[in-house]
Amino acid sequence: QVQLVQSGGGLVQAGGSVRLSCAASGRTFNNNAMGWFRQAPGKERDFVAAISRSGSYPSYADSVKGRFTISRDNAKNTVYLQMDTLIPDDTAVYYCAAGRYGISVRRESEVDYWGQGTQVTVSS
Repeated sequence: QVQLVQSGGGLVQAGGSVRLSCAASGRTFNNNAMGWFRQAPGKERDFVAAISRSGSYPSYADSVKGRFTISRDNAKNTVYLQMDTLIPDDTAVYYCAAGRYGISVRRESEVDYWGQGTQVTVSS
């Protein structure tokens, strides 16, 4: 059974930092791009960040560029999202995603597996 299990998140003050982790089990995703999406209350789920299978090509939504860092450890089958300088608009449920292709995953149609979702709330 393939699973993406997320950890991290919670309540943080504006300007603070949070690190999300996503550990895959059931199969390896070393040949797949991995990513993070988020869904704020009353809004659609949006792309946040993605990383290629090798880890050499990260990409970010404009809204988080310079504040968030995506990384992966293929030996641990785990992807991370370091979120710094958080603002209230970052409040959302964050989802880990395993992409169908190796370079990037920026659209929901490119996602094969989803994590369970993790709430991040940024207070002002």
